[in-house]
Amino acid sequence: MKIEAATRMQTQKTQFFARLASRIAELEAKGIRVIRLDVGSPDLPPPASIIEALVRSASRADTHGYQPHRGSEALLRAWAGMYRNAYGVEVDPQTEVVPLLGSKEGIFHLTQAFVNPGDVVLIPDPGYLTYEAATRFAGGEVYRMPLLPENDYLPDFSTIPAEVANRAKLMWLNYPNNPTAATASPAFFERAIQFAKAHRILICHDAAYSQINFDGYRSPSIFEVDSAKEISIEFNTLSKSHNMAGWRVGAAIGNAEVLKTLYTLKTQVDSGHFRPILEAAVQAMTEDQGWLQERNHIYQRRRDLIVNALHQMGIRVRKPFASLYVWMPIPNGWSSEEFCQQLLEEAQVSITPGTVFGKYGEGAARICFCLADDLIAEAMDRLGKWMAKQ
Repeated sequence: MKIEAATRMQTQKTQFFARLASRIAELEAKGIRVIRLDVGSPDLPPPASIIEALVRSASRADTHGYQPHRGSEALLRAWAGMYRNAYGVEVDPQTEVVPLLGSKEGIFHLTQAFVNPGDVVLIPDPGYLTYEAATRFAGGEVYRMPLLPENDYLPDFSTIPAEVANRAKLMWLNYPNNPTAATASPAFFERAIQFAKAHRILICHDAAYSQINFDGYRSPSIFEVDSAKEISIEFNTLSKSHNMAGWRVGAAIGNAEVLKTLYTLKTQVDSGHFRPILEAAVQAMTEDQGWLQERNHIYQRRRDLIVNALHQMGIRVRKPFASLYVWMPIPNGWSSEEFCQQLLEEAQVSITPGTVFGKYGEGAARICFCLADDLIAEAMDRLGKWMAKQ
């Protein structure tokens, strides 16, 4: 007997990386070793102190029950403390923090909480896949804001038609950017806030990569602009910043009224997080953060391996100041998807076609540096030899 799925499921398909993982598993089952530079999953572990905090807590008899949806007071204060220390921003832990099971679920659920059928959502293109998936699931209308190299991969708000802006409910921003690795200044955020206020649009800033910085650069929070909390929330996560992607620890920060609505929905969706993970998250955010700089030096070295190798192949790329990615232009004569697919099948190197992130990603591919130096060097060697044959 076939049970029909809800109509809204017609807006969804299995995500690209799930499909890619299936194909790579098929290749590896044949004994083919694939080097994956496609998914931005940190390969380095968090410090032993964080893992020890998890183990200590999990070893206790009283830490295995349901937890409050907002976590503990210590967790809320830890998020507020991280914002003070990392960005110089003051956050009220009682009203301006909602813990999440990773920022991805918060991004999806916030959209369901605020977008009605027919509402417009402004989405960067190329951009993180969940912005569009969540919008379509809610019945919203996607308006793509092109991120173009000639504008440093920042959206040009002046090109958004007034009739679109006046119907828009949310606007997604993401800096440091996935997939382009572009960065944004406080001056850009000021322009975004002015535009959003003029059209009564909620800004949702995805700051997942904001603590992965290179060459002395520091990524700003949108809340470094004084009036940002009036019209914005920011999603943050320990996935990238603290090498804890599988732990699913994140938070929505900012406008208290918006967060109250998100919290209401979450009380119907989940039952909080595992207390040992939350106690380890407190350890992660409150201990000495000096190790982040040491970790970033490792990423910077890997970034340079990729950038230098591409330059030697004649492929000119921008050296990113933040994030986990290099945004690589595809050689002439290829589509992004064709290039990446053949590279996987013939050289066993997996990178992500830019079109996965939207139509304006055509002509580019995303390379991640979440692998050890020797594997990155081997992948670049495979890429160079494969391209020489084309």
